[in-house]
Amino acid sequence: MFKPEQIKSEEEREKQSRQSAEERNASRQEESPALSRELVEEEKTYRRGSLSIRDLIAPAAIEVSPDFLKLGSRFVRTVFVVNYPRYISVGWFAPIINLNSTFDVSMFFYPVDSAVVLNQLKKKVGNLEAQIISDAEKGAARDPLRETALHDIEALRDALTQGVEKFFQFALYVTLYASSKQELDRLSDEVENIFGSRLVYSKRVFYQAEQGFNSTLPLANDELYIAFNMNSSPVASSFPFISSELTSDSGILYGINRHNNSLILFDRFSLQNANSVVFATSGAGKSYTIKLEVLRSLMLGTEVIIIDPENEYKHLSEAVGGTYINISLASENKINPFDLPRSVAGEAKAEDIIRSQVITVKGLVRLMLGELTHEEDSIVDRALLETYAKKDITPDSDLSKVEAPIMQDLQDILEGMEGGSELALRLKKYTQGTFAGLFNSPTNVKMENQLVCFSVRDLEDELRPIAIYTVVNYIWNVVRSELKKRILVIDEAWWLMQHEDSAKFIYALVKRCRKYYLGVTTITQDVNDFLVSAYGQAIVNNSALQLLLKQSPSAIELVQKTFALTQGEKYLLLECGVGEGIFFAGNKHVAIKVVASYTEDQLITSDPQQLLEIEQEKKEFAADMLSGGEGETAI
Repeated sequence: MFKPEQIKSEEEREKQSRQSAEERNASRQEESPALSRELVEEEKTYRRGSLSIRDLIAPAAIEVSPDFLKLGSRFVRTVFVVNYPRYISVGWFAPIINLNSTFDVSMFFYPVDSAVVLNQLKKKVGNLEAQIISDAEKGAARDPLRETALHDIEALRDALTQGVEKFFQFALYVTLYASSKQELDRLSDEVENIFGSRLVYSKRVFYQAEQGFNSTLPLANDELYIAFNMNSSPVASSFPFISSELTSDSGILYGINRHNNSLILFDRFSLQNANSVVFATSGAGKSYTIKLEVLRSLMLGTEVIIIDPENEYKHLSEAVGGTYINISLASENKINPFDLPRSVAGEAKAEDIIRSQVITVKGLVRLMLGELTHEEDSIVDRALLETYAKKDITPDSDLSKVEAPIMQDLQDILEGMEGGSELALRLKKYTQGTFAGLFNSPTNVKMENQLVCFSVRDLEDELRPIAIYTVVNYIWNVVRSELKKRILVIDEAWWLMQHEDSAKFIYALVKRCRKYYLGVTTITQDVNDFLVSAYGQAIVNNSALQLLLKQSPSAIELVQKTFALTQGEKYLLLECGVGEGIFFAGNKHVAIKVVASYTEDQLITSDPQQLLEIEQEKKEFAADMLSGGEGETAI
């Protein structure tokens, strides 16, 4: 039991404890604002000493002028598009994209509800029709502009109603960068001129330089908002990243598309013709590229015939078990230029075959003897007919059972003809003189392999055009005798472009080969000699597949004019690396990078150092075999 004095003392102690707690809370509340301010100041001090990405990429200073900015040491200006022509082609924006300058491009697409647009177009159609009717009632002349506008609006209404087109407000801005004010003005003029050449009206920013710059930053923030009404088709034509795709379900792998890393898979026989031309400087990878195409074509069963002027294809031929034929003065391999072609399925008459072969051999004689007068040309023509007749080859003969004449027979005929003795004397060099043996023997060459290479490396420069002409004629005769899927590769074709007769023969071959399932590939590094020739230009026009690798500055202007290249494509060909260039297939063309696997590279390489290493490995392997190291080598 508590006494009254004890209860009173307990109440006083509780009261005192409550008072002390309230005093402590009050003192804490008075201290917390000071503590918060101290923490904030410390946080600010820490952040001032830390570095962010924004600090790294921000310019040192920015100066805003009415029509440009000075961003650090760089001058910046924005150009915006305000109007477009009635018609605009796909890829019209490509010349701007391909400019060799630094710039930013922003495109803003604002979708508009079709119902709103259709309502506005309906009102516009009513106004135009009323004006046209009013003019007609007054007897005024018809207004073509109003009639064209009415036709366009009606077509757009149909497309929007059917859902074929959508409607947008489209804004296009280009921000240019330069190191000086003069360069900025020059670049601005160039861009505006390109726009103007497409009938696209553009303007430079004025008192909106900062807003224009901000609109082309990667923030998706349009501060200018200068838009133009467009439907889907013209908007799509403005898209900058247009690159052709050359990927198909059949064909071989030519390389990689440098624009989007897609594979360039193509079948050259799917085009209107299977012919191809390859232009490149020495060491740019043209032979490497063609050898890779040959190797991959062989895997698909295509027969390949190659005229090799530098023994570059010998290693490949040995690797795949091909036939390698060396054509030289001392070689045992002989080709008779007087051999007659066999017609496909016997469709050609003997008279036509003989006449065609006489014309071909007469072209060879011109290469051998030089220019002929009209009288000499007539004598040679008559002598060739008599040479074939000497072997009982006439329009009434069975050409499958006859024996072709040789060059000596032609010489004998010329010696017995009036006016032919001088020609026979000039021909003796090829029958009994220095060049005897090359064209004065029956053909003993067989083309019964999937890959056949004719090497003319060991021939003198004077004989090369003549030998290549003869080889190509022999190949043409074989091609016409049996219909097969074939590719003929003529390396260093500029040899043949030096003489009109050989150039004319190659042109005729390129034009006619499609009928016999043949694709002709002409390769040259001397672009000027090839394209300056009228026949060279015609060969390019009749080749659906074209490959341009690295070009020399002296030839780039002619190449640009011939292939209608843009400035960007021109610089690409001047600056690209080995095995890089532009691949044309029909109406499409893409930037290509030729790639090969390790095994393919070992088979097709033209690098002398790499070839020496391969030969050394072969010798070491042979030495190991002889020394009894066969088991170790196999492991």
